Amino acid sequence: MYGIDVSAALISNITNKIMPLVKEWQNRPLQKIYAVVFLDAIHFKVKQDGQIVNKAAYMAIGIDLDGVKDVLGIWIGENESAKFWLSVLNELRNRGVQDILIISVDNLTGFSEAINACYPDTEIQKCIVHQIRNSIRYVSYKDVKKITSALKPIYTAPTEAAALEELGQFESIWGDKYP
Repeated sequence: MYGIDVSAALISNITNKIMPLVKEWQNRPLQKIYAVVFLDAIHFKVKQDGQIVNKAAYMAIGIDLDGVKDVLGIWIGENESAKFWLSVLNELRNRGVQDILIISVDNLTGFSEAINACYPDTEIQKCIVHQIRNSIRYVSYKDVKKITSALKPIYTAPTEAAALEELGQFESIWGDKYP
């Protein structure tokens, strides 16, 4: 790709040298408490056994009590599921994470239950982008831009009271069409 030819043997040798370091990083002990952990997956297509298949790269990014951000791990799975996330959360616990104050996630079915199984006292913050996507799922395409513009003041309100006021205005305009 870059005009450099390398043999398969060289790639294998490099991989064999790097893999112990990768395994060490993947299994390193983690801090006992994280203020915030973000859990999400990126979906991509790969060629496997001559076929194109979907894969998911699960990522856990933590912010410790000193405000330092760290990639806690990256896992590859077939597709995103709450069951796989439960295994990720159990691995984090086994690597020393005893408590997470806030976990930020998308709205994947069963995700909250998986989190509560491992970390029952953790606050779960659903990603606002995913919440907005879910809230416009049944909106007519011609109304999407108007609806998202009307939702923005609700999600960006500085207080709950201000958000409720904006919600009232939203409902007065869109409540009959989109209850």
